Amino acid sequence: MRETKKARGERLKSALTELEKLYPNPKPALEFNSPFELLIATMLSAQCTDVRVNQTTRALFPLYNTPEGLANIDIDQLERIIKPCGLYKAKARNIKATSAIIARQYGGEVPDERDVLTTLPGVGRKTANVVLSNAFGQNAIAVDTHVFRVSNRIGFATAKDVLETEKQLMEAIPEDEWGKAHHYLIFHGRQVCSARKPKCEMCSVAPYCREHIEGEKKLGKAAKKDK
Repeated sequence: MRETKKARGERLKSALTELEKLYPNPKPALEFNSPFELLIATMLSAQCTDVRVNQTTRALFPLYNTPEGLANIDIDQLERIIKPCGLYKAKARNIKATSAIIARQYGGEVPDERDVLTTLPGVGRKTANVVLSNAFGQNAIAVDTHVFRVSNRIGFATAKDVLETEKQLMEAIPEDEWGKAHHYLIFHGRQVCSARKPKCEMCSVAPYCREHIEGEKKLGKAAKKDK
């Protein structure tokens, strides 16, 4: 029997409530003291763990944590500092270019508009949404690999790409909860709903998870056939 719109809404509301219980008062894992620091840390986080990024920015930010500083840093020095984050040549090039633009065109202040942020070198929609949500308190959902995987498993979205996933999440989740929901889904993806082997047996969200529910139904049908 196909799930009704009302039943889906109630299931997702219950899933969101359970996620909130699991991860109360969620905060970004990246360490930062300004919108600019968060922007740089998020740029460094591409294909890199937050732990490694924080280790790197603890070395970088005491020396260079302003647009002017990173715009003028020697590229070789920047590469050496951020090398542990991987893709360091491209990241260094984009960080210098973005820092220069912010310093010269925006008076050293990080823009607080998505359309402007995404014009900066190395800044995509996900990075822009992270900055808007966590640095400026705007309602935004950043879809990384964890958010994409978990939201589609639970059923907040049924999408094949991150942009469509973001759109469906914005429709399924109340706007004032977008920022928190982003963190719920990340933490759940890291701690419970892993890519290769999700811990469904210990997951309190499982009763409201579309993938788990469908899996249980298939097992039930298989058991009946075996009898």
